[in-house]
Amino acid sequence: MYILSETTPPTKAKNINQLEFWISTTLYILALISICSQTTYGSGSSYRFEENGIDFSVIKNFFLPELFKISIIYISFLLFNFCFMPQLTRKNNIALNVILSVIVTAISIITWMVANTYSQAYRLVEMEDVNNGYGIFFGEAFTYIFFLYLLFNIYAYFNEQGLALINKIQFLKSYGKNIIPEIFITTRIWLISLMILMAVISAKSDNEILVFWLIAPPVNVILAFLSIYHIIPNLRKEMKGFGRYFWGNLAISILIIPFILLLLAGFMSGGNAVPLTLALTLISLVCITTPAAWYIYKNKFEKQTEIQMLKTELGKSDASLNFLKSQINPHFLFNALNTLFGTALQENAERTGEGIQKLGDMMRFMLHENMQDKISLTREVEYLNNYIDLQKLRTSRSGDIKIDTAIEEQINNLQITPMLLIPFIENAFKHGISLQQSSYIKITLQTKENTLYFDVSNSIYIKADNDPEKLKSGIGLENVKQRLSLIYYGKHELIIRETAKEFFVHLTLQLD
Repeated sequence: MYILSETTPPTKAKNINQLEFWISTTLYILALISICSQTTYGSGSSYRFEENGIDFSVIKNFFLPELFKISIIYISFLLFNFCFMPQLTRKNNIALNVILSVIVTAISIITWMVANTYSQAYRLVEMEDVNNGYGIFFGEAFTYIFFLYLLFNIYAYFNEQGLALINKIQFLKSYGKNIIPEIFITTRIWLISLMILMAVISAKSDNEILVFWLIAPPVNVILAFLSIYHIIPNLRKEMKGFGRYFWGNLAISILIIPFILLLLAGFMSGGNAVPLTLALTLISLVCITTPAAWYIYKNKFEKQTEIQMLKTELGKSDASLNFLKSQINPHFLFNALNTLFGTALQENAERTGEGIQKLGDMMRFMLHENMQDKISLTREVEYLNNYIDLQKLRTSRSGDIKIDTAIEEQINNLQITPMLLIPFIENAFKHGISLQQSSYIKITLQTKENTLYFDVSNSIYIKADNDPEKLKSGIGLENVKQRLSLIYYGKHELIIRETAKEFFVHLTLQLD
């Protein structure tokens, strides 16, 4: 069984992991270069040792502790991202990988604590109780490593399952197939940057930048996506310009201040972290994100819309040209049909006359209304019913053929592109009916508000080797899929499923 639908294929974890490996390795090498440089030209913390009357060794009190600290973080990140978390998400050896994760975390905490007792030995002298000092070092190492490794695991899990999790958010799919991978990539970039900040900020450093980066990027990203995919498109439909958009976003930025304060509640005791984060977040929302989202929409989405319109017009022109090439003289056709219809009535062949009349109605539809961009859904449904009635006349003498239809009568004013639905029904009668074997076709069509739901299912039977239809590849379905992607881009969902015994088509279409 296979399914064809308008979805984006998931990103391969292998390619993602390659990116993480090279980023982490590059940062590790840069950190090594920095440590070696500071070792060569002297460490900035040596004066703290001299102030407290302690001998300072650049190797013992700086180089080796810093080397062990960055190395244990680098190795742990690789283990979590490449070994432990991928196995846990696949539910392989869960107990073993949990135990190994705990062991690596414990080793890292101890390594970080011991390294700090050498690189920050002057702090022990400043404390009244040395044992209490060791306890403080342990607490700092535990807190720092715990939260850093928690972030490692969140990132590793998001790499493995993030795209699938975002795909479960149904309302995002209504904004187009590009938004889900864009959210996935943006979140990954933010998590990478957050890990880098966590890795370079030690337990005693100022944390204003970390708090700001923890809060500001997600808030700005949410406003950016909201602007690009919802606010700006709706304003453009109403012919509103940048001024209305800017003041609207300014009002939204002010309204989310309580939400930002709620996020910052845990950092209220962090000195300047809260006011600085609040101020910089608001400034970035108004002065950076708002104009950037407008620029992205104007230079990306409006160009895409223009290209899509050109493709649509080109597709319509090609379709019209192909249709004109296939036309025969309409006067000759209708004269011939009228003659056959009159003959059938004279011979009391009512079924034949009915079939000729329906065929004439179908040909008038194809010659006149098929040339229009949009027609009423009522006329399209009439054409479908005429075609089905003709096929029922052809197969009425076979008791092994069942044709069930549930096509709602359309009394609305909905418009649809002509000849869009008939290829699915033609395909069902062409490939799903056998005069020698039991076969069936089921067709349903209904509308709710401005949404059309259309289902066609038919039996499948093995064709004879000499059947000319056996090797046909279904060009009609390929053409209708192309027309849907051109004319109803982002406004339809097409699912085609085939089993050994049945061929099924489901189409959901947003109509005007």
